Amino acid sequence: MAAGVANHGGGTGRRGRRRRTGRSHAMSEINVTPMVDVMLVLLVIFMVAAPLLTVGVPVKLPKTAATTLPTEKQAPLTVTLTADGKVAIQKTIVPDDQLIPKLKAIAAERKDDKLYLRADGKVTYDKVAQVMGALNAAGFHDIGLVTDSNGPSFGGGPNSGGGNGN
Repeated sequence: MAAGVANHGGGTGRRGRRRRTGRSHAMSEINVTPMVDVMLVLLVIFMVAAPLLTVGVPVKLPKTAATTLPTEKQAPLTVTLTADGKVAIQKTIVPDDQLIPKLKAIAAERKDDKLYLRADGKVTYDKVAQVMGALNAAGFHDIGLVTDSNGPSFGGGPNSGGGNGN
């Protein structure tokens, strides 16, 4: 039975035989597996690193019902009041009497005059008002207060906590 097998286009005839030259043929398929592996590694790196890139001194911000501000092209200039009463520009602690001169020097180099004030929830209102007044008197009129979201809305929104601090 094996003797009657026909050879259609096989390698025994002259037509079916291809000559091999010294060159190998280019591979026409792209292997995407290494690229996917690299992308997954980069994704994990960015997922781990993103929470570590928060700007500023660690403070426990008060919770409010305010909406988040739109993102800006330039990193915001931030003044922080810590729980122990110290004042920081970005991440650098500065004495109270050097706050305004240093801010003016930094603001002179920037295009945006927006200033963000972060205050720990344990800082007294008196201290926050004093710093805001000093900033306003020095010519910083565009001041935003930074808070955490999901605080009480006092009946003005869907997350109305009634003002009990929840």
